[in-house]
Amino acid sequence: MTIAKFKNYRLYYNFLNSLAKDLTRFYYKKLDKPFKVINKAKRKGYDPVTSTDRTFEKFIRLGIKRRFPNHQIIGEEFGHKKTKSDYTWVLDPIDGTRSFIIGNPTWSNLISLNYKGRPIMGLANFPKLNKYYLNYSDKIAHVFEKGKKRKLSVNKKISFNQAKVAGAFHGWLSLSRQKKIPKVLKLMQFPCFDALSYAHLCEGRIDVVLQCLNKIWDIHPIIPIVKASGGIISTWKNEDAIKAGNILVSANRSIHKKMLKLLKPALK
Repeated sequence: MTIAKFKNYRLYYNFLNSLAKDLTRFYYKKLDKPFKVINKAKRKGYDPVTSTDRTFEKFIRLGIKRRFPNHQIIGEEFGHKKTKSDYTWVLDPIDGTRSFIIGNPTWSNLISLNYKGRPIMGLANFPKLNKYYLNYSDKIAHVFEKGKKRKLSVNKKISFNQAKVAGAFHGWLSLSRQKKIPKVLKLMQFPCFDALSYAHLCEGRIDVVLQCLNKIWDIHPIIPIVKASGGIISTWKNEDAIKAGNILVSANRSIHKKMLKLLKPALK
């Protein structure tokens, strides 16, 4: 089902458009202050969450509950609110928590509206950058910045040899697997900033994004925006990106096929 078949798709677009502005106002009014950090990795590793993550998620959940009380909600911090509705909101209150902790402004609020499990609309809001990305339909997406709206479009005509590649493994892809894809490592010449890199691809600034171990709340909000901007998105195994995991996003299908081939040895 595409967004074009929604009877009330404009309702959801308007809701997310308003919510993006509300989230930025809420941050500067209530959350732009010192915060607590907790490591969710109980035994080993580092999986931080801040008090701000949890406050943001409560704020988003409340906004959805007031407007769409029967809808389901899945959030990174507070789990799954189940109902009989076919509509599910998937939330990442702060995508890029590590960036948030050190004061890097590239963190974002990610929200998707799913219908029967498929992401239909996506919002990526960047409060510190004062901009947000939102798809209007399955073929149109916009970036809103400084009171102006611009249509998003990937750099479709770019060739593989000219493509700008951004990637990050964050220690999640073992060194032994990285050694199997030296050509990919050589191509990764641009920094990767969580959801912002996906957004930059939708603007045509970069042409390939590689990331590892995305959860559904990391990638479901991105899928509708990428597709509406003309991009190609899948897992490294060329499976549907709604499965999350290792994600590849490309500006065109030719580049995508070549990148999948180069990534294949890392999957063995």
